[in-house]
Formats: sequence, C-alpha cells, structure tokens
Amino acid sequence: MVLFENLVLVFIAGLITALATGLGAVPFFFFESINDSRNVVLWGFSSGIMVSASLFGLIDEGLAEGSLLEIGAGMAAGVVLVTVAHNLLVDADIDPHEYEEADFKKLVLILGILTVHSFPEGIAVGVSFADLGLDGGLSVFGFTVPLLAVFMTVAISIHNIPEGTAISIPLRSMDVAEWKMVWWAVFSSLPQPLGAVIAFGFVSVARDLLPFGFGFAAGAMIYLVLTEFIPEALDLGSELPRGGKPQLAGGIVLGVLLMIPLAFI
Repeated sequence: MVLFENLVLVFIAGLITALATGLGAVPFFFFESINDSRNVVLWGFSSGIMVSASLFGLIDEGLAEGSLLEIGAGMAAGVVLVTVAHNLLVDADIDPHEYEEADFKKLVLILGILTVHSFPEGIAVGVSFADLGLDGGLSVFGFTVPLLAVFMTVAISIHNIPEGTAISIPLRSMDVAEWKMVWWAVFSSLPQPLGAVIAFGFVSVARDLLPFGFGFAAGAMIYLVLTEFIPEALDLGSELPRGGKPQLAGGIVLGVLLMIPLAFI
C-alpha cells in the first residue's frame, strides 16, 4: 500500500511538470506572436535550466551515492538510448503543425517521438524521489519528500514552460484556438509522468543502481540540450544579428542563475 501511495505521489509530480508545459501557451491569450529574439532567449533559458538541474542536482547527488565511473556509465547509457530511440523512429522531427492534422495512428507516432524527447525529464523526476520517506526531506501531504525531488520537479516544470511556447508558435500560425494550444503543449509532455513512475519503481527495487540512474537521466538531458535545444535556438536566430548567439547566451545564463540558488536551498 505504501509503495502504491509513493507511486501516486511520483506520478503527480510528473503530471505537474507536464501541465507546466501548458503555461507556455498562455502568452498567446494576450499577444499575437513572440518574435525570434525572445524565442531564442527562451530556448537558452530552458537549456540553462536543464544543464544546471543535471549538474547541480542529478550528478551531484549521484556522486554522493556512488562513483564517478558509475555516473559516467549511466550518462553514456542515457545518450545511447536517446540516440537509438530517435533513430528508430521514422520522421523523428515532428512539426507541431502536424498535431491538428493527424489521425489516430499519426498521433500515436507523434506521442512515441515526444516520448524520446520528454521521457528523460520524467526519469529525472522519478530518480530524484529515490529517498522518498527517509529523514531529511520536506513534509508534503504527509510524505517526507527529498529536497532533490522538490528541486527537480520545480526545475523541469520551469524548463517545460518555454517548450510549451515553442510548440504553440507554429500552432498560432494555423489559427488554432488558444485552449487547444494549451492542450497540445501538455500533450507533448505526457510521457513525463510515466517516465517518473518507471524510474522511481526501478531505483526503489534496485537501490544499488541509483548512481547509474542519476547519471542516465543527466546524460540524456544534457545530450538533448546539446543536440536539439541549442541547434534549434541557433536555427531560429540565424537571421538575427550575430546569429542570435548573444540572446542564446543570455538565456542560458538566466537559466543557470535561476537554478543555482534553488540547488543550495
């Protein structure tokens, strides 16, 4: 019974991060569009948060639980899994334009592709709950929640907001209703609660593999930043002065500065 309650709590944490993606569509209730410069800053901001959460949260905690070799092996496995899964999916680069026009089979494929992108974030949330119920955490609804779990849930939630904005921009060009943009943004992160539950269940049963789990989540997220978020930002900023690099760098710095204080609370 206790395990079931713990799984429900972890699922809710993953669901919170998914719902946060919908907040990225909220600006379109008030503004017609977001220019490329601001969009590049948002991608940089999101990247800074992801890298900070990986370094100051997952890797730091992993080193407290195990060796650098275990963390490194986990990071390598995370990179390999994301790469292989991405390559196995046909048309792995899905444009949100296709969401509205997709039939059921296409939506299943889209959700599979989105899983490759958002599943690692769910895993990061799940492994951060490994010490759930142990001393030293925060009391939340009768649960003793690890500080790392609070940090990762907040970090991934904040990170998801710019992702929701990026998903909503092409939908706006199709005149999709604002409430539908919120739904599609949340839809893009639906694999996260599932990833959180699976990861928590895994580290609960195989506690000795916890450092590997921390490394796995960190490696997958950092890899996504380097191979997708930053290239996407540079592509969007290609027409801006200096290719949008100042905006990207500024966004990254903002993301890091936001996360550093949270990491040491």
